[in-house]
Amino acid sequence: MMPTPRSFLAIGLAALAWNLLGTMSFAAQYAMDIHELAKTTPDMARVYGQMPGWVWAVFAVAVGAGTLGAVLLLLKKALAVPVYTLSLAAIVLLFAQNFLATDMLAVEGWDAVLVPALIFVAGVAQLFYARAMKARGVLR
Repeated sequence: MMPTPRSFLAIGLAALAWNLLGTMSFAAQYAMDIHELAKTTPDMARVYGQMPGWVWAVFAVAVGAGTLGAVLLLLKKALAVPVYTLSLAAIVLLFAQNFLATDMLAVEGWDAVLVPALIFVAGVAQLFYARAMKARGVLR
């Protein structure tokens, strides 16, 4: 077993903060009522209004598992690895649905890809970091 890296706490707290932002984003989007939807662009209001229930569930899994993964990472639990894997799988499924089953890309253009790409990269980075910490024996 190797010692815990000095950066471990900072990386873990950054991962937790990132995932809590995702959780707040989910809560805010899920709670949107018709008046708040009307404040968005008509196309985005339509996309949100037509979002199937299973997509909301996948979104909840993505952010919930990401947040739990960060907590488990900070607690040095190896369970962080499969939980982060679940979060990343949900992220991929969520964005695949958003871009393949809706006209979001046609409506919003390539700018619509920037935030999902950042979310995907962050999910991959967190999973790889957790795997590396498990391999080093930091996570048990």
